[in-house]
Amino acid sequence: MDIAIVGGGAAAVGLLDALAAGDGAGTIRVFEPSPQLWRGRPYGPDLDSVLVNVPPALMSIRHGDFGHYAAWLGERGSEHLDPLLGKPLVPRALYGDYLAFTAEKAMAVLSERGWLVEIVAAHVTEVVRSQDGLLVRTQDAQEHRATHVALCVGGGTPPDLYGLAGQPGFVVDPYPLADTLDRVATGNDVTIIGSGLTAVDVVVSLAARGHRGRIALLSRSGVLPHVWQRPVDRRPEHVTVERVAALHQAQGNVTLDDLIGLLRAELADAGEDFAEFTAELFSTATEDPVQRLRRQIAAIDDPRIGRRVLQQTAHTVGPYAWRLLSESDRARLRRHLRTAVSVVSPMVPVNASVLMRLLDAGQLVIERVDGRFAASEIVINAVNPSPQAVPTAAQPLVRSLVDAGLATLHPSGGLVPADPRVHVIGDLTGGGSFVTSSIPGVAAQASRTAQALRTGRTG
Repeated sequence: MDIAIVGGGAAAVGLLDALAAGDGAGTIRVFEPSPQLWRGRPYGPDLDSVLVNVPPALMSIRHGDFGHYAAWLGERGSEHLDPLLGKPLVPRALYGDYLAFTAEKAMAVLSERGWLVEIVAAHVTEVVRSQDGLLVRTQDAQEHRATHVALCVGGGTPPDLYGLAGQPGFVVDPYPLADTLDRVATGNDVTIIGSGLTAVDVVVSLAARGHRGRIALLSRSGVLPHVWQRPVDRRPEHVTVERVAALHQAQGNVTLDDLIGLLRAELADAGEDFAEFTAELFSTATEDPVQRLRRQIAAIDDPRIGRRVLQQTAHTVGPYAWRLLSESDRARLRRHLRTAVSVVSPMVPVNASVLMRLLDAGQLVIERVDGRFAASEIVINAVNPSPQAVPTAAQPLVRSLVDAGLATLHPSGGLVPADPRVHVIGDLTGGGSFVTSSIPGVAAQASRTAQALRTGRTG
């Protein structure tokens, strides 16, 4: 078996780790031109203020082993403790070290078992059929034969919604923030387009550098991410993949009302009011964001489980359940897209506290915009790519797969394999939900792909 892994970020690490846990032998080639091998765009070298936004238990790249990352972190975690969350939140560059460690260990294990593992520092431009399998072509005109290809190309390219590319002072992609903010004087007024997690990273990093100028978050919704609450020792019993699968087997389908029923049962077991919980969610788009942020910081220790369950299961159960829903149910959920993203992709308390301090001081403002706006001397784009968007660098590759009949473009975005030798891991997976792939989701996909490669099934 000759496996070509296109991309060398977190998805590739998860796949290598999953392959190392099983049998088999052959050749594995990882195609990645970036010098930041295994780290991808999110976890390369950057400012220490750019933190992993998720507690350690939800950042394991090994599917099913929630303690894998925490065990690697060990005593270093105490140096990065978020006192409000009660958990370590490390710089993303340090998490990149974890990914690199995991990949290197997996490659060593694979080599011991007879696999030949190679890193090819070249950009893949094309995958086509050949007489005896697949042919992977790179930008430097080299060709590599493969029996299977796994696309691990990461997320899309940040969109320039207002067509500002090329304008003085405009930054289309803020990462790495170490480079972006080096060009920002401490007294500059800064406009940030967006109010999600990327915008939070920019604000917090400006504050860490002692920025004195005015900072404006511009957003059509004006919605900030929710704030993580302290983890509790309680795992969902109703909102699980097993319960959803049982419903599907019994009924032949799964509806959004079925999923709501599971969540209602979860809250009932905890003695919580479902109507009160949903009213809180639906107020996200209308409540003043500053008041909401203040209230959520005060509720970090709130013992109620509703938001915790939704945040966890959106990433663990959501990708599976989404594919079982009818298009009408998916449309119902999409109508609440901004609220859903805010809830399931929350900010960490330490960052929320920084925003609150700047808002109280009047240095940070949140402005709703719809169309034109008055820009300051520095404009930083913090609009995230849509899930399932094709990265610009991967567009020729995706086009070649479609042209060769090896894959098809999904109507709602992303790529769907049309040949059992082609596999997709991460945000490019066609037919996924509107929630960006999380590490648990990527790890689960990587595990399924490794199993498919071992058994010959479609991944």
